[in-house]
Amino acid sequence: MSELILETRGLTKEFKGFTAVDGVDLRVQRGHIHALIGPNGAGKTTCFNLLTKFLEPTRGAIVFNGVDITGEKPAQIARRGVIRSFQISAVFPHLTVLENVRIGLQRFTGTSFHFWKGLTALQQLDARVLALLELVDLREMAALKAADLPYGRKRALEIATTMAMEPALMLLDEPTQGMGHEDVERVTDLIKRVAEGRTVLMVEHNMRVVSKIADRITVLARGAVLAEGDYNEVSKHPAVLEAYMGSEATELQGAH
Repeated sequence: MSELILETRGLTKEFKGFTAVDGVDLRVQRGHIHALIGPNGAGKTTCFNLLTKFLEPTRGAIVFNGVDITGEKPAQIARRGVIRSFQISAVFPHLTVLENVRIGLQRFTGTSFHFWKGLTALQQLDARVLALLELVDLREMAALKAADLPYGRKRALEIATTMAMEPALMLLDEPTQGMGHEDVERVTDLIKRVAEGRTVLMVEHNMRVVSKIADRITVLARGAVLAEGDYNEVSKHPAVLEAYMGSEATELQGAH
C-alpha cells in the first residue's frame, strides 16, 4: 500500500474574479499528522471544502488511496473514510454525550435511517461508545447533555463522534479555535492520542499546537503552496515569515 493516503494535483478553485485555491499539490502521508497553515484568507478552509466536495474544484485532481475521487459526491467520499470535523462544534445539543457518539457508530449497524427501531440494537453499541469516550476523557460525562459540556469538552466530543465513523483520514478544521490555554493543551494531547495509527489533516492557527504535534506542514498563502516541511524548516523559511508579518511571525518562530 502506498505511503501516500491523499494527494491533490493542481487543485484550483476560482470564484468570479478571484482564485481561492491556486494549483495546490498536497501529499499527505499515511499515519502522519499533517497541518495546513497560513494567514487569514490563505485558502485553508476552501481546500478542506474541496477535499470533502462541499465545493467543486475548477481544475485539478484529488486522489485518495490511489483512486481519483475528484468526481465523487460528499457522501461517497465520507463512505471512503474521509471524515471531517467542523470549525463550529457540530454535536446534537439535546442528546447525551453517549447518544451523540452512538449516532456516529450507527452507520455500521445498518440502522442509520431506522431511528424508530427498538433500543436493544443500539445499546449493543454502547461498549464501543464508552471505549471511545474513555479515549477522549469523556466517559464520566456520558450521561450529560451535550449542551451542558464546557466548550473544550464539546470539541473532544466532536472528535469522538468523528472517530466513531472510523475515518481513514480525519480532517480537523481549527480544532482549538476559541479555547483557553488549558483546553488547548487538553485538545492538543487528545489529537496526538487519537492520531496513533491514524492519519490526520488539520487546519490550525495556533502555532504552538502545530509545533507540538504536526509531522509535516504545508503553508498556504493567497491560495498557493508557499512552503512545505517539518516545523523547523517552515518556521525559518523567509517567504513564510514574510507572509506571517509582525506578531504572527514572532509567534511562528517562538512556538517551540
